[in-house]
Amino acid sequence: MNKKQKKMLVRIIITAVILVAYHFMYRFLGAEELAEDGTVLKESLVREPFWFILYLIPYLVIGFDILKKAGKGILNRQVFDENFLMAIATLGAFAIALVDKSSDYTEAVAVMLFYQIGELFQGYAVGKSRRNISNLMDIRPDVAHIENAGELETVDPDEVEVGSLIVVQPGERVPLDGVIEDGHSTLNTSALTGESVPRSVDVGDEVISGCINMSGVIKVRTSKCFEESTVSRILELVEDSTSRKSKSEAFISRFAKVYTPAVCISALVLALVPPLGRMVMQLDPMWSVWIYRALTFLVISCPCALVISIPLSFFAGIGGASHEGILIKGSNYLEALSKTKIVAFDKTGTMTKGVFEVDSIHHSSISDDKLLFYAAHAECASSHPIAKSIINAYTSGWGRIEADKEPAVRAIDRSLVRNIEEIGGNGVTAEVEGIHIAIGNAKLMDREGISYKECHKPGTIVHVALDGTYAGHLVIADVIKPTAAEAVKELHGSGVERTVMLTGDGKKVGEHVASELGIKEVRCELLPEDKVREVEKLLSEKGKNEVLAFVGDGINDAPVLTEADVGIAMGAMGSDAAIEAADIVLMDDDPLKIAKAIRISRKCMRIVYENIYFAIGIKLLCLLAGAFGMANMWLAIFADVGVMIIAVLNAIRALWVKKL
Repeated sequence: MNKKQKKMLVRIIITAVILVAYHFMYRFLGAEELAEDGTVLKESLVREPFWFILYLIPYLVIGFDILKKAGKGILNRQVFDENFLMAIATLGAFAIALVDKSSDYTEAVAVMLFYQIGELFQGYAVGKSRRNISNLMDIRPDVAHIENAGELETVDPDEVEVGSLIVVQPGERVPLDGVIEDGHSTLNTSALTGESVPRSVDVGDEVISGCINMSGVIKVRTSKCFEESTVSRILELVEDSTSRKSKSEAFISRFAKVYTPAVCISALVLALVPPLGRMVMQLDPMWSVWIYRALTFLVISCPCALVISIPLSFFAGIGGASHEGILIKGSNYLEALSKTKIVAFDKTGTMTKGVFEVDSIHHSSISDDKLLFYAAHAECASSHPIAKSIINAYTSGWGRIEADKEPAVRAIDRSLVRNIEEIGGNGVTAEVEGIHIAIGNAKLMDREGISYKECHKPGTIVHVALDGTYAGHLVIADVIKPTAAEAVKELHGSGVERTVMLTGDGKKVGEHVASELGIKEVRCELLPEDKVREVEKLLSEKGKNEVLAFVGDGINDAPVLTEADVGIAMGAMGSDAAIEAADIVLMDDDPLKIAKAIRISRKCMRIVYENIYFAIGIKLLCLLAGAFGMANMWLAIFADVGVMIIAVLNAIRALWVKKL
């Protein structure tokens, strides 16, 4: 509990103790004893104003803040809210007891007391849900250690420049993204990915900010400034997530704005029309009876259960998902995800590891080593995974193991390279040692007017031409993620009707990977703009209330992520552009989390509708009972506070997503 909640708890206890004391005091001092004929056998020892003043004390102790909020609402012309309803209902109950001289103001104080108990409970529940998300805020590192002349200098992470060498000691959080230059350790990534198993890291491995260094001292060369680091992006996503409301939340907000004035007018009609009608018929108007019913009607009508539990359900759902390494940028995306019927995937880096390796070289007109030299230098400026695999193959000495008995470690000499031009969806052209190099897929060869040889081996085929003459091709193999096939199976088990793969790879590779994963529809050889068109086509084919989700990771996937109803990005290896464009981010790049995210969203929406139907149903029944005099203030308290507590308890269930 926070300080505010502790103070409220003290006020509740004080008020409850005073009410119990007053109960016994009233029996001793205030209660009158009457005979069967109405004769007073025992008179009250104190007069009416005494009890009125006495009960005002606990009423103000427990309710002064509600009265204050109601007064501010009236001054700000925002009259119709739950504070106004509580203030009118309880003050009205006081007035009726005073006019009737009943000396019993317990109901008025009890209504305010139980309302505050409900508010305390709701505040605690919201706090628990918020803490689940706020645990992510603990991933923000406080300091970074820079090694300077053999000594460690402690600075703020946002002061560290890109390329700096930082030291992360055991027990500390990694403050910035970077690459390990010295040392090895194990990292706890649970706050980022939801995975409890520590990850071993060594020299050359990338590390992301927010992880906890568990064992050895590591030195990290920073690759991003703090504002662009993983931890900052996560915090920004989490902080922004609550600002995007779902259709259900927007409906409840609109509903409350119409509903509250309507019930206030209805209560006024209930208090005035029946007594005036009875007066016309020359009957006893029974003002106190009808005013009491109107006040009961007001307490019952308070929309707290809906106004509180619906946003709380979404908040809990987002919190539960974030604990599992699934960052959802807003409740509107959570609601949309629950209606997902079609899921389209990018291939590379999404369903495959994106860790390419040169598998073989075919039809080379020069030595394999020389072909690899030209290919690697032409690709030296590209960040594409295939380009990196070619560069890694060259620098690690691929193809020389048999000849030299050990790999030759070589470096790329960029001074040999000029006029690099990257052609989207085709490949790269460049000059290496004065030779015009064209390296890419069959489309690039057609574009350059170069005849090429087909390859029947599964994999990505990269053709190489030197000065307009075909020189051979490289076969690049990608590795399917171990959970990818299971993820597709889980999606179909979760109610997804269609899974489609969209890839820029050749037909042979795309169909091979799709068949391995159990994906029946695959569209191959797509440029970025082709993927957008394919998604638009899928959007036109889906049903009215169905949602299409696209899963991708590369910078070329950003337009498609934006075009889809719901964009899902891989957060660990994904590009900044993809993460920015996406609506949902999977922090550990595990495709199994897609199905889990859908199950979380559907559980959350199930809870939302349960609360809507339950709260409205109970309130309608109680409102009818109150209007016909079949309900008193105690039933009204249940219809307000009781229903709210039940709805809040139900909403908290959205937090528990571990076993989904």
